[in-house]
Amino acid sequence: MRKFLIAASATLALTTFPAFADDDDDDAGFGMAGLLSATNSEDLPPILLSAGQPLAEAPLMLKSGTHYEIEIEADGSQELALAGAAFFRAIWINELVIEGIEIRPLGVDSFEFDEAGTMEMSFIAIKPGSYTLSVPQARGDLQTLQITIE
Repeated sequence: MRKFLIAASATLALTTFPAFADDDDDDAGFGMAGLLSATNSEDLPPILLSAGQPLAEAPLMLKSGTHYEIEIEADGSQELALAGAAFFRAIWINELVIEGIEIRPLGVDSFEFDEAGTMEMSFIAIKPGSYTLSVPQARGDLQTLQITIE
């Protein structure tokens, strides 16, 4: 009798709740959920750190709750940093990837490149507002990037 009840319960669960029987071979099944899902992700144009050159072609407009990936590349023309503590406090950084090493920080204030290299940053925009990323001690707005989170 006990075996019958177990078999009946399993059959009932599989017929009543088809998600338990999903074999993931169709597109109608469940996908990734949450903020890091593929449908909530966007790649941003890269930021270039180069002596006397603009950081980006245009300001960035981000949406709160959206997952973004961006590459920050230094060409090695000069030792350059990228600072923006207010921006880094307005986002949640999922990971930083530097030469294949994945870093999951609790917080960031700035980055500094002593030589040529690329860093990938994966983050979720959280706090709406206007923010600035800039090369410290740079003159003018040339090496400043305005970012708005809506």
